[in-house]
Amino acid sequence: MIFRDIPKSALILGLVGLLPFVWGVVTIYNADVAQWTVGIIGPRFIGPHVGLAYGTVILSFMSGVLWGFATNAMGGQAATGYALSVLPALWAFLMVGGGPVSAGMNLIAGFAALLVLDYAFSIWGLAPRWWMALRVLLTGIVILCLLPVVL
Repeated sequence: MIFRDIPKSALILGLVGLLPFVWGVVTIYNADVAQWTVGIIGPRFIGPHVGLAYGTVILSFMSGVLWGFATNAMGGQAATGYALSVLPALWAFLMVGGGPVSAGMNLIAGFAALLVLDYAFSIWGLAPRWWMALRVLLTGIVILCLLPVVL
């Protein structure tokens, strides 16, 4: 996996997409920033709330990405790809709830499982060659950002 092979726009946008996760961590550990955020845009955008809500959205978004990859397949492989592509969204819908700790643990499990699906689509030749380098980087940061929610 070579990071320099990732298209610059994909890398930049992927990293920008991590900002809500990072912001959640910042507001967990910095009460002043959390209070400022509550005053400006509200309590949904601090601590565990922002990380869990955004994680649910992104896990669902990734289902759409995998669905798009499945369109490059034919026959049984396409059917398998479509079936697998809906799993992250279903996981987010069914498993993210019941309090921040269990929701965070289930999101971490969902993102780890998504990485396995990313790998499958990659070895099937349905994803770009640079896909796994990007996904390992982004998934690692997402999981690190969700850890303070569950600890």
